[in-house]
Amino acid sequence: MLQVARLAPNLLQEASSPVAKYLLSQFNDDGGAADRAGQTDLYYTVFALEGLIALQQEFPPGVRGYLERFADGDGLDLVHLCCLARCWAAFKQTRHDLADRLVRRINELWDHDSVYHGFLAWGALQDLGQAPAQFPLGDTLLQTTLHTAARTTPTTAATVTLLRHLGSPVPPDAVSWLLARARPEGGFSAAEGAPLPDLLSTATALHALSGQKASLARLKEPTLDFIDTLWTGKAFCGTWADDEPDCEYTYYALLAMGHLSLA
Repeated sequence: MLQVARLAPNLLQEASSPVAKYLLSQFNDDGGAADRAGQTDLYYTVFALEGLIALQQEFPPGVRGYLERFADGDGLDLVHLCCLARCWAAFKQTRHDLADRLVRRINELWDHDSVYHGFLAWGALQDLGQAPAQFPLGDTLLQTTLHTAARTTPTTAATVTLLRHLGSPVPPDAVSWLLARARPEGGFSAAEGAPLPDLLSTATALHALSGQKASLARLKEPTLDFIDTLWTGKAFCGTWADDEPDCEYTYYALLAMGHLSLA
């Protein structure tokens, strides 16, 4: 994802500078990035760091000290443990002993019946250079996820992406289902019947479809128009019903624009 997000400045152009300033402004004095309530959170720190990488910006000086306070992540849930791993990976200098401890803890907390957990763990382990040769989530669970009535665009996109990483076949109807979530006015909706498109669904759908070599050409202009409507002049909001930008949605805008720059 990060490799593609680095292409976003091709479309952002002069807007790259205010986005970078916004991401830097989200770091608190303790070295971590703020959530929507202004509180430092590892989850938002991941998106802020990866957004800065995409824009080729230096990290604030206090980030390393913030991460060191978590040691090997004892007491963190799987989501924040994976975030800690990905934050360290952003520095490309994770100590081998720390990486080994993070991998061990991720494997201890990983719910192998959860596609969401699988997607998070796979990404974190990849970032640490220790993606498993044998993936604990079997094809049966992944295929079932693609055919449940309650599936969503982010979950379907995650499943398609995992299947691609595993070298397993992706059912053609999964690609068709994702393409059907594209709205005429631009963007992708989270599920059948969802009233509005959103940036999370848009970015994850584009990522999964790109991995399947699906053509994004006809989606490029309306999707860029949709993303532009979420631009505040400094960062990006998640939906038309939201007027508050944050690090997460701003990163997803970069990811979406990176894919669209190749369409």
